[in-house]
Formats: sequence, C-alpha cells, structure tokens
Amino acid sequence: MLLALIHVGFPNHFKWKTELASLSIMNRQMMYVHSFFIALVVFLMGLLSFTSYEELIGTPFGKKISLGIGFFWVIRMAVQFFVYSPKLWKGKTVETIVHVFFSLFWIYTSLVFILISF
Repeated sequence: MLLALIHVGFPNHFKWKTELASLSIMNRQMMYVHSFFIALVVFLMGLLSFTSYEELIGTPFGKKISLGIGFFWVIRMAVQFFVYSPKLWKGKTVETIVHVFFSLFWIYTSLVFILISF
C-alpha cells in the first residue's frame, strides 16, 4: 500500500508538468490517469492482502487470486530488468539503490504470491 501512496509524488518528482508539456492533451492526461489506476490497483492488492490473507492462502479461490497477483508481480519484475534501461540507474548511487531495492521487492512479492497459490 505504501508503494501505491508513493505514486502521489510522481508528477512533481519526475517533473511531469514540464516533461509532458509537448504531448497532446490526450497523451498527457493518459499518463496521469494510468498512473492513478496503477496506484489504485497496487493499493487494493495490498489492502486485500492485509484484510483477507487467510482466504488468499486457505481457499481455492483465494489461491487463484494469489496466483494472479503473483503473475502481476512477475511481469512487473520482468519490466524492471528487460524494459527499463540500465542507463537510468547505472553509475548513479541513489538510482542504483532504488533499482536494487525495488528489484528485490518485485522478486519477493512474486515469490510470495506464486508460492502461496500452490
């Protein structure tokens, strides 16, 4: 859920007002809207995990939901390694720390949700 709340600061941190100014209004608004919905889904997955963990690990339907969440995080982990350019973090101390931290986080969440689904 904390990860979802971090999204609130994205527009300022990444200077979207300046960076996205050259985009059409549709593309600019899609960035904001899609970021909101990504944050919302991540928040709701966290909320579900905190409030319904017994059902997620103890029922067949919960295990299916856990498997789906696990695949979500596996795909997010793959994006970390195969979509984002290493130029974004290599040789930059803070960015490298963030990259390593979130890489470990994606691996952890992927493993947890995949393993509890079996």
